[in-house]
Amino acid sequence: MNRDRNILKITALLFLAAKLAWSDDWTAHEQFTSILQAHEPFHSPYAGPNSLFSGAEGRTSVTSTFFLGRRLWNGGAVFVNPEVLAGQGFSHTLGLAGFPNGEIYRVDKPSPKIVLSRIYLQQVWGLGQETERIESDQNQLGGEVSVDRLTVVGGKFSLADFFDNNTYSHDPRTQFMNWALFTNGAWDYASDTRGYTYGLYTEYNQASWAVRAASVMEPRQANQLILDPKISQAHGDELEFEYRYKVSAHPGKWRTIGWWNHAHMGNYQDAINAATLLGSTPDVTATRSYSQKYGFGLNIEQELAADVGFFSRAGWDDGKTETWAFTEIDRSLSGGFSVKGTSWHRHDDVLASAIVINGVSSEHRQYLQTGGTGFLIGDGRLNYAPEEIWETYYACKLWKHLTLTPDIQLLKNPAYNADRGPVIIGTFRVHIEF
Repeated sequence: MNRDRNILKITALLFLAAKLAWSDDWTAHEQFTSILQAHEPFHSPYAGPNSLFSGAEGRTSVTSTFFLGRRLWNGGAVFVNPEVLAGQGFSHTLGLAGFPNGEIYRVDKPSPKIVLSRIYLQQVWGLGQETERIESDQNQLGGEVSVDRLTVVGGKFSLADFFDNNTYSHDPRTQFMNWALFTNGAWDYASDTRGYTYGLYTEYNQASWAVRAASVMEPRQANQLILDPKISQAHGDELEFEYRYKVSAHPGKWRTIGWWNHAHMGNYQDAINAATLLGSTPDVTATRSYSQKYGFGLNIEQELAADVGFFSRAGWDDGKTETWAFTEIDRSLSGGFSVKGTSWHRHDDVLASAIVINGVSSEHRQYLQTGGTGFLIGDGRLNYAPEEIWETYYACKLWKHLTLTPDIQLLKNPAYNADRGPVIIGTFRVHIEF
């Protein structure tokens, strides 16, 4: 803790120095986000060890992040992100596959803590004559860069920093908050429980397309902080292709992503078979061995008018091995709209609404039906139905740096259980950004 506090103090001084010395060789930004959520009591004839509490519940989360970057040489830069975290999700962040707060994670105490969320080196090589202007932003240095370029990143980061991006739904601090909406719910992306990992990332960019790849470390146990040092047997590989186009002058993008995880994971069918022989409750953790898991995703965004955008995602993974790093979703389909407030003279405000339907594989379903639990869900038994979620928010930008967002989420069949719910969740978010 003392080490992290020293890092935060040093970074704060560098942040101030960067602001004072403002130039394209520095980037210095800060964000603060607080999310207050509550749900009323809901129907629940029974509950299990990982069920969402059926009584009234309220929780708050807080994050504050420094985004500091420094150009080291031509094309080279270092980025450092100390972060203050506090709070906890509903029911110790259990009981929902599509959890309603993308700012919270599962394993930790609610008391404030200081962590070093990101620290990585980046090298960009320009490969063509045509250039474009990049504005200074969080973990992005301003300046002219070649449109045709190769980027390599090494260090600690989140795969979600670089993959599965979407203009209308990718940031739970400013957009949709549900886990299955800010990214692809079926993408079991390699990370520790806070969403970060160590590894290498590379991107080749052209004017109308880009291809991205990464290889990173997996956690040693499901959704835990400690990463597995046996890199040859435990790693996550990602590959994404992005294509950019226009329809009647309105920009759009589609992205396809594939992932291939290697980790010390259990197998649902093996757990079911063992429990049948022993006459016991299945335990997927007792079947762990180094094994593989793969999946695919599609991500679409399309501007429909100057102030209206549409997005959609679809995801699938094989669902045979246990969910390992993100959330217990094997199939996911989502879509929604985002509307800027220009027509009601609030051009910086955003009104957005989306739905998502999540499911699990037949093996995963049977495992839950016979009393098995994962790291996130498990009601002791299961009357299976897809988890259905609707989320709507209104982001009101009161000031250049301050946005207030009321949000409502309706969750039907929480944790795929038609016997429980529905759950209505009200949210109020405060976001400050410099």
